[in-house]
Amino acid sequence: MTDDPVMRASDADRDRVAAVLSEALATGRLTTAEHADRLDVAYSATTVGELVPLTRDLPEVSAANSAPGMIERQTVNSTFSKIIRRGRWVASRHTTLTANFGALIVDLSDAVLPGREITLELDARFSKLIVRVPDNAQVVDEGGSMFGKRNVSGGTGGDGPLIRVTGRSMFSKVIVTRGVTDWNLA
Repeated sequence: MTDDPVMRASDADRDRVAAVLSEALATGRLTTAEHADRLDVAYSATTVGELVPLTRDLPEVSAANSAPGMIERQTVNSTFSKIIRRGRWVASRHTTLTANFGALIVDLSDAVLPGREITLELDARFSKLIVRVPDNAQVVDEGGSMFGKRNVSGGTGGDGPLIRVTGRSMFSKVIVTRGVTDWNLA
């Protein structure tokens, strides 16, 4: 980022600040509420001067953690296996979840989300793919299914992140929900 506070902020500048904020949340330096507030300010900032105070009291993120590819894309793959991803982990802006002849269970309720909108690309073949989203998330389903079950609950206008669900499933069960009534994480 440039040192000129009146310089207009770029998307890359906002993404660098979001990476620092996500790392601070993941390491316990920020609460969930502080993270959400600062992230809102970061993505609505028009100048670099508005971004600087958001990370002034936080350590810099190492180069390995701040690479744009790490923030933008991530893949979780289950082939002939059962994989469960839960707890405190950092999701990407675009996360691809793939299950082939297996089961993939992903819990986003405690995950660190890198922005106000993320995309989950769900790809399931002869599998079970279950995603638990935060209680306040709004979910938009843009995917499809052939010879399977697809149950995506959209939510009721919460103030949380927008989670866009894309992708296709064939001969599979895909569930995106807030609760754990239809499945377990054990």
